[in-house]
Amino acid sequence: MFFRIFILAVLFSSQLFAQNNFKGIIVSKTTLLPVENVEIYDESLGFLSKTKSDGLFSIVTKKESLNLILFCDNYTISKLNINDTSFIKHLISPLVVNVKNVEIIVSDFETFSLGRLNDIENTSMFSGKKTEVIKVNQAVANLATNNARQIYSQISGLNVFQNDDAGLQLNVGGRGLDPNRTSNFNTRQNGYDISADVLGYPESYYTPPPEALKEIQIIRGAASLQYGTQFGGLINFILNEPNYKKTFELITRNTIGSNKLFTNFTSISGNKNKISYYSFFNYKKGDGFRPNSSFSSTNLYGFLKYKVSNRLSISSELTYMNYLTQQAGGLTDQMFEENPLQSNRSRNWFEVDWLLFNTKLNYAYSDRTKFSINLFGLDAERNSLGYRTNRVNQIDIGGVRDLIKGSFKNYGLESKVLHKYNLLNKSSAFVFGSKLYTSRNSNIQGPGSDGSDSNFELYNSEFPLYRNQSEYVYPNKNVAFFAENLIYINDKISITPGIRYEYIKTESDGFYRQINLDAASNPIFDTTIYENSKNERQFVLAGLGLSYKWNKNLETYSNLSQNYRSVTFSDISIVSPTYSVDPNIKDEKGYTFDLGFRGNLGDIISYDISSFFVSYNDRIGFVQREFDFGGVKSVRDNVGDAMLYGIESIIDLNIKKIIGLSDQNRLNLFLNLSNIKSEYINSDQAGIEGNSIEYVPNINLKSGINFGYRRFNSSFQFSYLSEQFSDASNAYRGNSSGIIGQIPKYSVVDISLSYSIKNMKFESGVNNLLDSSYYNRRAVGYPGPGIIPSPRKNYYL
Repeated sequence: MFFRIFILAVLFSSQLFAQNNFKGIIVSKTTLLPVENVEIYDESLGFLSKTKSDGLFSIVTKKESLNLILFCDNYTISKLNINDTSFIKHLISPLVVNVKNVEIIVSDFETFSLGRLNDIENTSMFSGKKTEVIKVNQAVANLATNNARQIYSQISGLNVFQNDDAGLQLNVGGRGLDPNRTSNFNTRQNGYDISADVLGYPESYYTPPPEALKEIQIIRGAASLQYGTQFGGLINFILNEPNYKKTFELITRNTIGSNKLFTNFTSISGNKNKISYYSFFNYKKGDGFRPNSSFSSTNLYGFLKYKVSNRLSISSELTYMNYLTQQAGGLTDQMFEENPLQSNRSRNWFEVDWLLFNTKLNYAYSDRTKFSINLFGLDAERNSLGYRTNRVNQIDIGGVRDLIKGSFKNYGLESKVLHKYNLLNKSSAFVFGSKLYTSRNSNIQGPGSDGSDSNFELYNSEFPLYRNQSEYVYPNKNVAFFAENLIYINDKISITPGIRYEYIKTESDGFYRQINLDAASNPIFDTTIYENSKNERQFVLAGLGLSYKWNKNLETYSNLSQNYRSVTFSDISIVSPTYSVDPNIKDEKGYTFDLGFRGNLGDIISYDISSFFVSYNDRIGFVQREFDFGGVKSVRDNVGDAMLYGIESIIDLNIKKIIGLSDQNRLNLFLNLSNIKSEYINSDQAGIEGNSIEYVPNINLKSGINFGYRRFNSSFQFSYLSEQFSDASNAYRGNSSGIIGQIPKYSVVDISLSYSIKNMKFESGVNNLLDSSYYNRRAVGYPGPGIIPSPRKNYYL
């Protein structure tokens, strides 16, 4: 037995000694760094090994020599003969192809310039909702002046105020909602609130420059569950991301244009190890298209992100904006007809100082569970100063000016958890979140200086008997919890029930002075009236979304969601010579219903066609009332219950594909058409029932063609809006204040061009190419009151 074991051991040992171990390292000939994943073959034995991350290989074989062939992506095929076991170092060359006089330029534009949100993105759900995504970096438009008519051209049903040629403010409304400072949308930047006060003053004085935007996400109507209670829905500005492929990148854009326009946009970005950053500076100045409408604006932004691990990241943002603009004032109908570009206000000014901050944490607990927490805040001011009167055609003869100073300080914490799970053998998802929000805003109205400059200091001691004097503080609190559950019944059908609980506490603490003067300006009555009010309410909003995906190219969607909008402090406290506020004004309530279908016909047609219905109870607006002094004045009050319904459609046709153009071309035609009906169905006010709702054009049409060849791209756009009314009485002709009356139909043509050369790009265009004279706004306050004309023909480069 022992002998047999000994013989086997000897034979095994001799077999071991017959093995050869060939070792070495594969290195790049250009960088002299190890090359990973080099596949090693022998001409007779086939595949033997593959290099590791350190470039090393080891081959054990009985053969005394090897004829190796080395393969690796992006490297030339190499041969290596080995006949000894000493450690070797072998160099391989990167794959290089020499081509002469060949230039390949493919259009960097996507097939369609309007996108949609997926069912689930990060910690948010969008299934069954009407969603639209504007790919701003694909737009051929006047980005420097934030031309909303062009940028939002493929969002159906939007009504846009166009009253300046700088784009300092975004004024967008839809489905009968007042476009003034986009106050009926929940406006966000990278997912957090940016308006003055979500509850008490949801107006957006700050809008990020389009040159800094990657995309704009819009959720219509049914955004009340995850993002707030507004009727309009959500507008979320997604800023450009850092360039993760470079440690440093600089982009600068300089624009000149009509009326001494100059803008500069400069950004830097990059990534190093776990830290990435993005920052921009934006400056604008110009004289404006009317006398007394000069402006200057500065905008700074910084973003810093630290990727702790593949599952955890922390980011912070800081945004600052300051702008000063002269207000040319409003016009009456007669003044507009005589000269739409005239101005009789040279002492009216408006200033905004905006500071936003945000810190966000994203954590993926697992592949199924994600968590986000968002801490945000605002420290801002807005100041308006000027001569205001109920008769806007009255010449400013000097003297004390009306000054309104607003201060906004608010903080919020919003958190979300999204968890995916299996139900009915299908992957479903559940999102739960909460929002804690507190604000303490203040508003002071009183006498400004009697000069003509932009001095925003109060002059109480110099003008103690000035009539419009008030001072209020508005502490607001909001606690909300929301949940939505996305359930896939099968491969085609999904339902998304949701619910939102809201607790709102709004307070008003302050005073106003009531002063009456005789003909000689002597006081005959002077008293201070103190007010302290508190309004607490809590309620639950519910919604349901449905989606039926016929195939990957066709989806039918529907959504029903409740909406709510609280009374703002501008509704109850600011004293204006052009209108009054009913002290019994109350919150607005209602719901929104959407039903539509969307999809693609291959890469030839993209479409979204939908119908909607909005029930709007206790709608706030302006009505005309006779006062004790015998005159008629506009009053802001709950006008009544209203309904809106209509069709919204966007069709984008890829003509390039139809006629067989090469990939170096781009040729698209889009048609954006909405047909909306509106009516007040119930009102306690006389003469209101049956009237149309304010700012609802029956026809809203935008159509255009986008053409590109190689480095050249162009856009031609036609816009048309039918008549609309500015107040609930549906007055056709304006009064002496110019704030009520019909807004006539109008059409506008825009053209934009761009040409790229390596790392440079030239852009130019003409807005309002046919020099149309029109207006789409009658302002009740600043920048009016009265008709606010829209810009005439202007160019940019």
